[in-house]
Amino acid sequence: MLEPPDRLQDKLFYRGRKFNFEVARLRLPNGAIGDWECVRHPGGALAVPVTPEGKLVLVRQYRFAAEGRLLEFPAGTIEPNEDPFTTIQREIEEETGYHADRWQKLGQFYLAPGYSDEIIYAFLAQDLKKLETPPNQDEDEDIETVLMSPEELEQSISNGEPIDAKSICSFFLARPFLSV
Repeated sequence: MLEPPDRLQDKLFYRGRKFNFEVARLRLPNGAIGDWECVRHPGGALAVPVTPEGKLVLVRQYRFAAEGRLLEFPAGTIEPNEDPFTTIQREIEEETGYHADRWQKLGQFYLAPGYSDEIIYAFLAQDLKKLETPPNQDEDEDIETVLMSPEELEQSISNGEPIDAKSICSFFLARPFLSV
């Protein structure tokens, strides 16, 4: 097993509302020294919501980095001292106006470990009920709710529709639990 690199220096370049950006100078076990950048993120939670009719509940929202609207499952950043399950229970209601009575953890995964430590915690949300009040979206969110069958989503993925990676990954984690 390889030895971990030695940390020689850490620099915080940016402290943001949702993440920080740092650079660390490391000495690798082979003696090479270099700088590695990392986005430090508290993590996120995502739901694959399924209606009683078998439809998936997704959102289409504008993403600044992509300069366009992406199709995604509801998700949110984990708040300080909050567990991922609490995060996603809040987010599904805020973003879609649905409440789930049955939950199952699908797994967790690094989103982009080449430059970020963000982990996504994915859940299957079933026995959905539409809330009587409209979604309470954050002021900086512009979200459209979209219902699709698993087959329609799979076709959208195959056709290259703009869909984020965490949603594609979570869809395939949930696929064995979805009726076809």
